[in-house]
Amino acid sequence: MPAVQTVRGPVDVSELGRTLMHEHVFVLSTEHVDNYGAGAWWNEEERVQDAVAKLRTLAAKGITTIVDPTVWGLGRYIPRVQRVAEQVPELNIIVATGLYSFDDVPHQYEHRGPGLLMDMPEPMVEDFTRDIVEGIAGTNVKAAFLKCVIEAKGLTPGVERIARAVARTHRETGAPITVHTSSAIQAGRLAVDLFRQEGVDLSKVVIGHAGDSNDLDYLMELADTGAILGMDRFGLDVYNPTSERVRTIATLCERGYADRMVLSHDASCFIDYFGGAHDQVMTTAMPNWNYNHIPDDVLPALRECGVSEAQLDQMLADNPRRYFTTAGMAGAAL
Repeated sequence: MPAVQTVRGPVDVSELGRTLMHEHVFVLSTEHVDNYGAGAWWNEEERVQDAVAKLRTLAAKGITTIVDPTVWGLGRYIPRVQRVAEQVPELNIIVATGLYSFDDVPHQYEHRGPGLLMDMPEPMVEDFTRDIVEGIAGTNVKAAFLKCVIEAKGLTPGVERIARAVARTHRETGAPITVHTSSAIQAGRLAVDLFRQEGVDLSKVVIGHAGDSNDLDYLMELADTGAILGMDRFGLDVYNPTSERVRTIATLCERGYADRMVLSHDASCFIDYFGGAHDQVMTTAMPNWNYNHIPDDVLPALRECGVSEAQLDQMLADNPRRYFTTAGMAGAAL
């Protein structure tokens, strides 16, 4: 079987097991943490050990892989994730390359690229490819997939440039893509149209946050292209309550779409959006937005709605394995 790259090295795709396809270990802004968190609400050692405990609990519930789309813009720092992964050997962590931006490219790319002040080939493609082929920032940890965003502002020039750089890197490396989308504007359509123009294999694209929508026509339209629906924000009830998410997935399973859905929470061990109030917010305002919600609550609810064990295995194991199969082959070839 082909291999997929994880934080601890390559793993046969057949060994990924039940996989949550959109989770973060940490979501941080380095500048935020360095200027306001250190000595106040951020303690590196405590947060690493907290992450180890949370991921060990998840692994004990039968999840053997998480896919972490933390890229530039969300605070990717691989050495910290390595420290966690070393202490949770029963769990695979797969990491990404790409850019997280709702609007403009970072200033570091603003003046470099085709037709710009420094007229040169697209530097994002070079950087993303290095992460996939050589490893990230000297760690030897290789990214196994690509991440970009199409949010409520749609295809701004910056968002479009990033997405096309991701598409080109996909074509050149075989690495699959996850695209964060806004279901409120049905941005999955924009993603599918752009990737189709760029010659992307749509069966290697996860339409992230598709599960925020209960519009069956929209979701089936996306799935009919061959793309995978990311039903991946369980616990974030502010976007769509769990009961509605479950009902939508069960209906799509009845209609034959279990082979084009993956499940997740989009949760993290720590997200600095709430600063020192993180633990309180997670406990009181969003008590289900954590890694345990799917194994503890969502899977039983799906079974009660008629989703079969075979369909659950398809969404949790078969579809992730198929998604990463090409990535593993491309990584081996390169």
